[in-house]
Amino acid sequence: MAVKMLGYFERSSVIHQLSGVTKLIIFLLWSTAAMLTYDTRILLVLLIFSFVIFKLSKVRLREIRLVLALILFFLLLNNLAIYLFSPQEGVQIYGSSTELFTIYGRYNITAEQLFYHFNVTLKYIVVTPAALLFIITTHPSEFAASLNKIGVHYKISIAVSLALRYLPDIQRDFRTISQVQQARGVDFSKNEKLIKRLKNVSSIIMPLIFSSLDRIETISQAMELRSFGKHNKRTWYRAQPLTKTDWLTLVVSTLLFIIAIVITFYDGSRFYNPF
Repeated sequence: MAVKMLGYFERSSVIHQLSGVTKLIIFLLWSTAAMLTYDTRILLVLLIFSFVIFKLSKVRLREIRLVLALILFFLLLNNLAIYLFSPQEGVQIYGSSTELFTIYGRYNITAEQLFYHFNVTLKYIVVTPAALLFIITTHPSEFAASLNKIGVHYKISIAVSLALRYLPDIQRDFRTISQVQQARGVDFSKNEKLIKRLKNVSSIIMPLIFSSLDRIETISQAMELRSFGKHNKRTWYRAQPLTKTDWLTLVVSTLLFIIAIVITFYDGSRFYNPF
């Protein structure tokens, strides 16, 4: 449990130096393009850019391995659900059926279905680095300032900022409570059976909830004492002005977004059909 699950990682990198507004806009453009398109060529290009940007951020994989493992689990679950409920989805989309082998009844494996699952997996892999990098390279206060700058009310911006700040606190409390329980003889290791381990882990939940409620009450009182919400506008300590690098990055990202959308819809379909 010593791994930090999710939160801001301070580094000296090109990605960290970009303004929060720039990173927010790029994240929105990137996610929109990845969600709209099923063109494999575009997704592969975005995937390459994702790896390059991740390398530039200087964030190490081991620092976010737990989050990546959870995302991988949900990716596998999503692919399984797609096949169970719609095993012919690829056939319907691409208009052909190249059967490789049959499992049972309508549950057969076709090249079209595998290609569809490949595209779904690519979409996950493309969006994931962008989402993670936006969170772990943007300070929560700067994130709030960015939201407010694009038109989101500062109360909502502060709420989002507090939620991001709270994630490391929850992880720290979880580790602390876990260590206390282990000192009392509660075993969370693989020596116990799975059911027993789950029961032991559940003993952490209630103390964690109470400590969270206590922290929420403290923050609420502090904000109320400082007359939070009295004025319609506010200033931001962490707000960064847009530099030439920010403007250049925004222009390049916007052009890439437009190209991706044009290629996606130029023939009237979001799907690239190699069959």
